[in-house]
Amino acid sequence: MKMKTIQIYSEIIKLDQLLKFAGIAESGSMAKAMIQDEMVKVNGETVTARGKKLKPGDTVEVEGLGTFQLVSEKAQ
Repeated sequence: MKMKTIQIYSEIIKLDQLLKFAGIAESGSMAKAMIQDEMVKVNGETVTARGKKLKPGDTVEVEGLGTFQLVSEKAQ
């Protein structure tokens, strides 16, 4: 499966915010449930903290949905 990129407009973004921003989760409660159900990995490690701070260069893998690479607006 091809890695998709997600362009963020700040230096950091919290994991639950990213899931909503990218349209991976339809709502904050859905993002929270995905994280608590251990469906999300950041840089290859399962993360259960929805406040995990992400930055450009990080990869987020969502079970059944694919892998996403964060890029900054400056990288485009």
